[in-house]
Amino acid sequence: MKKHKYTIISIVSIVVVLLIWQLCTETLGLVSTMIIPSPYIVIKAFIFKLTSPNPDTGTLLQHIWASLKVALMGFCFGVVIGVPLGILMGWYKKFDLFVKPIFDLLRPIPPIAWIPLMILWLGIGIQAKAVIIFFSAFVPCVINTYSGIKQTSPVHIWVAQTFGASNFTILRKVAIPTALPSIFTGMRVSLMLSWTSLVAAELLAATRGLGFMIQAARMMARTDIIVVGMLTIGGVGAVLSYLLGLLEKKFVKGWVK
Repeated sequence: MKKHKYTIISIVSIVVVLLIWQLCTETLGLVSTMIIPSPYIVIKAFIFKLTSPNPDTGTLLQHIWASLKVALMGFCFGVVIGVPLGILMGWYKKFDLFVKPIFDLLRPIPPIAWIPLMILWLGIGIQAKAVIIFFSAFVPCVINTYSGIKQTSPVHIWVAQTFGASNFTILRKVAIPTALPSIFTGMRVSLMLSWTSLVAAELLAATRGLGFMIQAARMMARTDIIVVGMLTIGGVGAVLSYLLGLLEKKFVKGWVK
């Protein structure tokens, strides 16, 4: 009952925002719809973009698919490289001392700063965009995995050593299961950063993608399509986060068992 109550409150909050938005724009005319389109205009633009490639040569579903390919490719590479690196840095002190200075040097560099180099090295294809996304996803995976491994209880390690477990066995049976919540937190942050970095990644002469759609709409002063693109990025991002949450529940529970 309480769960349904909270759901209703969340729905009501969204409805209230939409009503205020509609009143301030189209109904009362407090804000010009050329500056901020009303919800009604945005819904019309959303339905229009579902089937029409105008004015940016692609339907909304085509843009979503193009963005998903880039974002998930960069995200997967970020996880595959970032999580093992975080584990090794957190567990092996000498490896940490060797790698951490390089990581700390690269970590503050914003992903968008890599765009000129990616154009020179990889051209303007999907690989260059995926590498930009990779840098967004890589850092949170390393940091959260590293923190999770470091938080392994010394008591648990001591008990495992008492029973004769090797260092690698302790890592596999004790440290990694302990760090799983932190690892998935890093993956969740990485996924959101990957998805929200689309606009920057798709500045690389893209012809498809939500970032490209927003940029094209900006050039044509189509604020309705810009808002459609923004809300689509938010909606798809929420779905991806939800799916990752389901995976986290099943994977963590299965590992602990």
